[in-house]
Amino acid sequence: MQIRDAAALVTGGASGLGLATALALTEAGARVVIADLPSSRGEELAAENGLTFAPCDVTDEHGVARAVEAASELGPLRIVVCCAGVATPGRAVGKNGVLALADFERVVSINLTGTFNVIRLAALAMMATEPVDDERGVVITTSSVAAFEGQIGQPAYAASKAAVAGMTLPLAREFASSLIRVVSIAPGVFETPMMGGLPQAAQDSLGAQVPHPSRLGRPSEFASLVQQIIENSYLNGDTIRLDGAIRMAPR
Repeated sequence: MQIRDAAALVTGGASGLGLATALALTEAGARVVIADLPSSRGEELAAENGLTFAPCDVTDEHGVARAVEAASELGPLRIVVCCAGVATPGRAVGKNGVLALADFERVVSINLTGTFNVIRLAALAMMATEPVDDERGVVITTSSVAAFEGQIGQPAYAASKAAVAGMTLPLAREFASSLIRVVSIAPGVFETPMMGGLPQAAQDSLGAQVPHPSRLGRPSEFASLVQQIIENSYLNGDTIRLDGAIRMAPR
């Protein structure tokens, strides 16, 4: 599918993987809406980079609906990239007792329910478009290597990302008759604001654990894979690891 002149919606688009993706798609000729929290730098970044900002929380049905509408006003909505997410750690039973159920639910709500909320509303808009070269659009979600090798302290995060990977095939099968593809990317350790919250020594240690190239992934590399998925019409229904061959240790 061609990127040029397509409307695109990128959630979590005001930072990290989402921002890199939004900028790459804009450079490739798409008309891009970035959806992120009102407290984010979305409005400023949109003004600086020729984007459209839609303030919303991905778990809010009405906010996401407005973001989808904003993208659809720019042209046929054909590209949706779900990058919004949180990685709040917490052991099931820690030094101070059990993990608060609300903390577990918040991670799952944003990473899983929020992703599904975006997919269902965006897919409905995509279904109303005219096909081009036997395609209406593509939905790309963000899973994680934690879906397969979750570490100690990641039960909520790993569960949510495993579920994102798990719903990829059933959604691809469901949307096939509407000519919409669904693909998930499972990034390894990347240079993102989440990673930036760790001490530099910890970041260097994580990068050194990657077999090759032995460093943290770059957001531009994630964005490059997004572009390849969009342009390669035979990629569908799968989760692609983007991780330099890392396999996460227990901790």
